[in-house]
Amino acid sequence: MTDGSGRTAFPPAPTGLGALSATEIMAGYRRKAFTPRDVVDDTIAALEATDAACNVVVTPMYEQARAEADRLTKEMRAGEAKGPLAGVPVTIKDLVFVAGVPAYAGSPMNKAFVPDVDAAVVSALKASGAIITCKTTTCESGYKLTADSPVTGTTRNPWNSDRTSGGSSGGAAAGVAAGCGPIAIGTDGVGSIRVPSSFCGVFGLKPTFGLVPRSPGFSPPSWASLAHTGPITRTVADAALTLEIIAGYDLRDPASLPVSPRRFDTNAASLSGLRIGASVDLGYAAISPDVRAVFNKALAMLDACGARVTMDGPGLDPGILEHTLKPIAFTEQAAAVATKTTADLASSEADYRDVVSAGRHYSGTDYVEAGYRRGQARNAFLKLFERVDALVTPTVAITAFEAGQIGVGSIDGREVDPHLGWSPFTWPINLAGLPAATLPCGFDRDGLPIGLQIVAPWLDEPKIFRIAAAFEAAQPWAKFWPQMALREQSLGARQRVK
Repeated sequence: MTDGSGRTAFPPAPTGLGALSATEIMAGYRRKAFTPRDVVDDTIAALEATDAACNVVVTPMYEQARAEADRLTKEMRAGEAKGPLAGVPVTIKDLVFVAGVPAYAGSPMNKAFVPDVDAAVVSALKASGAIITCKTTTCESGYKLTADSPVTGTTRNPWNSDRTSGGSSGGAAAGVAAGCGPIAIGTDGVGSIRVPSSFCGVFGLKPTFGLVPRSPGFSPPSWASLAHTGPITRTVADAALTLEIIAGYDLRDPASLPVSPRRFDTNAASLSGLRIGASVDLGYAAISPDVRAVFNKALAMLDACGARVTMDGPGLDPGILEHTLKPIAFTEQAAAVATKTTADLASSEADYRDVVSAGRHYSGTDYVEAGYRRGQARNAFLKLFERVDALVTPTVAITAFEAGQIGVGSIDGREVDPHLGWSPFTWPINLAGLPAATLPCGFDRDGLPIGLQIVAPWLDEPKIFRIAAAFEAAQPWAKFWPQMALREQSLGARQRVK
């Protein structure tokens, strides 16, 4: 893996403790090298600096975080601290409830809403000893693949602040990329964990649908049959550790799966004997030349790791966006605001109102027929996984575009849907409910990150971690940092010295 100029030398890493991985932080606590208060102070300084440059924070929880860090520092000194993430900073996307903290979900309609309950994932993280530092930016109700909203404005990319972070978990991914703590919680209805993780050069995991419970406290209840909750991290090991904590059965979520707790092995190993199918376009997608070139190099790396890579894919219907995804996603989005009037939506973005309007115009028959076609897509993946053990594709067909835009209308001379056509590899996976991850695999000619998507059969997250860990060992992407992260953390360090 090289940077955009072709160099393989790694830049200096940020010096703040917030840039450490969760496993490094826990190891530092065991050595008594620093305390939770030290880590939280550094993380908050990085968040403040990065927020000023990229707009990633909705609601700071800094005083609560410092108080929790002080409590854990005392417990560690007394040998009493417990929990697999005790003292590790975590951020929470603003679609996910934290009790007593506003949950705007990027929408002016929620400006006075403060939930009184934690989402199941938040409860699990608190029980693990994790320290929540802030709520992060999202687009309005998570409806698009950027993190721009009428509530928070435009979220930008730490690799280039003129570019978008992607979304809708854009604040989460940008914060991790800039060294503002090792773990962020995001949600993914059509690619909202994987797109920003790809654009920001970090690891993002969408688990099997239902593996991580969403209730109580997931706002709004849009994308009901599509949305997943999962971690965004800099390393594979941190994502695996987080998933072990947040996965689990919860009766309050009707989609929750009754599976036993699992441990995930991320020790780098050979991929010998693993059959990996690869598709650069799923048979219908437009893709940029830079992404195509980097993807082909990633396939060569997987082959070098021992996998048997063959060009194969699920053979999806080229009309899947218009005839399957939109009738389902837009109808579910409209249903989430069914009680809202035109006046209620007046402060919403025009594009959001268009999506709601489109959803209201689909009939029940349209929704049911789309569900039937969704079943056909699921069966296509079932047949694919009879031939291969996993599928890899590019994560996104392009790299980060201009900040403030909803998307692009053409790729390499081909017209695409500006909302979803430039991310053709993510939302089919939501339709099927499959687990998928994105990991950095290179850069375009402008030095912007490019992601590789790994898709595995249902509940086969271990296979994703196996492939990702081997790729991470061969191409250690976490050693690449956006220059903004280095500048902002240096500034934060100078401010703390003063």
